[in-house]
Amino acid sequence: MLSFFAPDYIKEARLVLKNASKLLHYKEDLLPEARLAEFKGTIARLEQGIQDRDRPAVEAAAQQLDKQWSQYLPPVSDAGWRENCEVFLVAIVIAIGVRTYFLQPFTIPTGSMQPTLNGIIGTPTQELPPNPVKQVIDFVMRGRNYINVVAKSDDTVVAMVPGKMLFFFTLTDVQCSHSSYNIWAPVETLGRDFHVLIGRQYSAGDVIARGAIDAGDHVFVDKVSYNLHMPHRGEVFVFSTRDIRRIEEQLQKDRVEGSEFYIKRLAGLPLDTLRIDYPLFFVNGQEAQEFGLQRVMKDKADGYGGYTNPNPADAWYLTTPDATYTVPAAHYFAMGDNSNNSFDSRYWGPVPQENLMGRGLFVYWPFLPHWGFVR
Repeated sequence: MLSFFAPDYIKEARLVLKNASKLLHYKEDLLPEARLAEFKGTIARLEQGIQDRDRPAVEAAAQQLDKQWSQYLPPVSDAGWRENCEVFLVAIVIAIGVRTYFLQPFTIPTGSMQPTLNGIIGTPTQELPPNPVKQVIDFVMRGRNYINVVAKSDDTVVAMVPGKMLFFFTLTDVQCSHSSYNIWAPVETLGRDFHVLIGRQYSAGDVIARGAIDAGDHVFVDKVSYNLHMPHRGEVFVFSTRDIRRIEEQLQKDRVEGSEFYIKRLAGLPLDTLRIDYPLFFVNGQEAQEFGLQRVMKDKADGYGGYTNPNPADAWYLTTPDATYTVPAAHYFAMGDNSNNSFDSRYWGPVPQENLMGRGLFVYWPFLPHWGFVR
């Protein structure tokens, strides 16, 4: 009879027999001869009971085995804690392995890929934050956090210090001449969207910052695909800014140490010749046909504004409708979907192949509006 159809007491007895046999194998050379013979005898009775389908004999032998191995193998002190620690450590090792070789989480910090992917967005309002229940729902579903900070006295902003809480939550310590305020938003968002800037003055009762902060989309980056095939034009990809000179110079000005990771759309492959004639983007003399590039070129459709030529005073490439650029070998041209507000390869050049991390795969949080596969 197949084991799947065996009675439950037989299945349980076989499991007991398996564990007892393992224990016998581990302890055979350590147990006294009399106990060893007793243990083997009970195992033999259990095997015979299973063979005869004798339920009383099986249950009696199984209970006897349980008593015997409890005597021969005393319980380890703090066994529960040890087991939990082992499970926890195994989970950490697995998570580190997955993050290193397969999937890595990445947070969209800026609006350069809007509306495909949202960066951190601040929305000032005159209204007070909603009730706590709605705040919790909005945070879970939309990654939305509400702020409401009012000046306690006449004050002037003298410093804005970024910080982290529990390694995940971003806040800014807004230090004024008389008071300080912890605001759950990045320094850049407070300055850009709420106009909280060093030197700004407030009177007692003035609103310093009131409104909503939407967290940037949290994306899983696929780190495997580029080991199996070359990147595809039109897909969203993540790369290191290491050795990209103009970005590193900007990071030094912002007092940021080391390189960062950027997420953009891969607009040009090695040896592609590119051109922008608003709102269109051309590759090798033809209008780009890839889905992601086509969507951006629709010019105001679905929130997209088309591709624009950057200001020649700031950018290096594709600054006029007639300007072309050929991507060097082993390099890639990166552009943001929010073409008017994207610091991308038009400003600092192509991305070396060795800088590629992987492609943007899946928005896992927040659940609205972009949850799902990245296109």
